[in-house]
Amino acid sequence: MKSLVQTMLALTRSASARWLCLAATLLAALTVALLPAESQDRNFAGSVQASYLYVHDNKLEARDRALDGFITEMSAKLAVDFSDHISTNVKICFGCHGFELGMAYIDLTMVDEARFRIGRFSPSFGDFQLRHDPANHRTVDKPLPYDMGRMVRYREWNLGILPAPYVDNGIEFGGTHWFGTSVQLDYAAYAMGGLRGNNDGLDVDWIQQRSPGAYYLDNNSLPSMGGRIALTLDLSDSDMTFTAGASGMGGWYDPKADLSYMIGGVDLYARIKRVELRAEYLLRRTQMYIGEDPGARFKYGPGKNGKYDDFNTKDGFYVEAIVPVAPRFELVGRFDGLRRFGNVPVNSELRKQSGILRYTFGGDVSLGYGVRIKAFAEYYDFSDFEDEIAATVAVVSVL
Repeated sequence: MKSLVQTMLALTRSASARWLCLAATLLAALTVALLPAESQDRNFAGSVQASYLYVHDNKLEARDRALDGFITEMSAKLAVDFSDHISTNVKICFGCHGFELGMAYIDLTMVDEARFRIGRFSPSFGDFQLRHDPANHRTVDKPLPYDMGRMVRYREWNLGILPAPYVDNGIEFGGTHWFGTSVQLDYAAYAMGGLRGNNDGLDVDWIQQRSPGAYYLDNNSLPSMGGRIALTLDLSDSDMTFTAGASGMGGWYDPKADLSYMIGGVDLYARIKRVELRAEYLLRRTQMYIGEDPGARFKYGPGKNGKYDDFNTKDGFYVEAIVPVAPRFELVGRFDGLRRFGNVPVNSELRKQSGILRYTFGGDVSLGYGVRIKAFAEYYDFSDFEDEIAATVAVVSVL
């Protein structure tokens, strides 16, 4: 495993990686240019979620620990199919950080097994990235591994492992192959701008991912690479579906391309009749800048070998169940968590080994006309802080 990681990181540093990106873009454009054009087909879709997060606090100091209160999230997408081989998608999103371009890409498809995606998009990673829009997941907030700021103590933990949606510029090659009528194989490999941070960074800086001041460009000219593979078994006669997937990505997040990161994940999905079960595990290993005076930067001293470990590891999981109990009412339960291993900044409230467990339970009611109400209670079990109780309520509408 270690040699595979080292090989992948070495590939991202090489000039051949940049030539590969250029060649793939030209190949996709030239190949599809030879395919016949057809009439256009347009499709608009979107969703709006207005929610409120309550964090129990008699002193009214919850804002120091969470982005509580009202928030509105919106997603609006326009898809245009120029032909069976050429399509484009543009999506605008709105959240706590304002308006963002969620996607703007072109799909060039030769056959089902060979598709190029070029532009700004969310690369294929994990299961939740595929359904991060508010109308596509039953809970109000995201699982902890994909949290983008609604978790309690988000500052101390620097969000999740890969906050969703992760949107970037790049190119992706992927496809789908069917084995008979029941087994489906999905695969993708991509080169993206990658995560961003500072030359003296101790972790990824998520604000730089969406900050116009830093430009929406790769900060070190070296693409990050990754991919995903998933196998689906569709048992239509038994009304059951099962999916297992694995994902990975890696690269360098600082402008000098000295600090590396690697992210891996596995996911499982099962639908048995009307009951849905999901589980996912993510791990990110991030290199830290030690500096000339690590004793002044880090909370803990060197290891037994007299050296400071320049990596930290954060992993997390979630398990979720959706159980319909009436034609318009579903019960939803989720159990998720995060852990962090490694040294921390000298002023951090975390320890060398820290963890969170969160228990979420609630329901989802459909009012018809594409409108639903979500209501959930949450209990946080922290290793380094007092436990917290929270509640979330949301109204969701499909546009």
